[in-house]
Amino acid sequence: MPLWKATLAYDGTPFHGWQVQPGLPTIQGTLAQAIHHVTGESVLPQGSGRTDTGVHALAQVASFALSVPIPAANLHRALNRALPPAIRILTIEPATPRFHARHSTTGKTYEYRIFPSRLQPDHVSTPRICSPMLAPYAWDCPFPLDLPLLQLAAAHILGTHDFTSFAASDPDLATRNAAPDSSPDSGPDAPQPPQHATAIRTIHHSSWQQHDDLLLYRVTGSGFLHHMVRNLVGTFVEIGNHRLPADSIPRILAARNRSAAGPTAPARGLFLCEVFYPSNTPAEDAR
Repeated sequence: MPLWKATLAYDGTPFHGWQVQPGLPTIQGTLAQAIHHVTGESVLPQGSGRTDTGVHALAQVASFALSVPIPAANLHRALNRALPPAIRILTIEPATPRFHARHSTTGKTYEYRIFPSRLQPDHVSTPRICSPMLAPYAWDCPFPLDLPLLQLAAAHILGTHDFTSFAASDPDLATRNAAPDSSPDSGPDAPQPPQHATAIRTIHHSSWQQHDDLLLYRVTGSGFLHHMVRNLVGTFVEIGNHRLPADSIPRILAARNRSAAGPTAPARGLFLCEVFYPSNTPAEDAR
């Protein structure tokens, strides 16, 4: 069966995340419906990861197998016609037989966008108004933030650490970390899931910068736990707002306890920007 690799961009606002859920609109479910509409085949496309409700993607990767032969250009065009405007397939190409969108990953890059409504380091200045055109794609943050403090805090997570303190404290966390997406692939030749049953991850790049009216946090790592980026951002904001000391991150990491870290940042500011595989993994100094 021909295996396909698709790269998608989507606005996560109207969807209940990536993973299919009965009776709810999801990215995975909507893509599966489009594939069925075009080919008549019922398949469950596998994503590089499960983005949550309201999280966006600039380059999510999905893989799926089809029995019907169809030229890539025709499949690409037909699927985009069948998909709603909030989801677009950017590229689609044949994949190697053992490729799996999730199990084959070597890393990912996420970006988080904040619209700071107060630019002055006080709570007296008149807050700026976040445009309704921007509001679904950034955290309209009411706190004044110190960019140098954000940058200092972000540097503390570089390297390999146990990120238990920044993982969602929900009952299915172990399953999310250890188990692959449900997949039709089976047998000894099926791709094997990575050994990510622990909370240990390696972060190659972690930095804040100001871009026009936004503060942007960009992070590249070997993998990410459930809510990890949003929990990091929520903690960085506590530091940038002088609610936590600038050197808090090492202590929070060492605690290995979710209650030691800050709050979870809203989903709407988070974007999956790039997924890395052995063929496109950047050099260490380029991340």
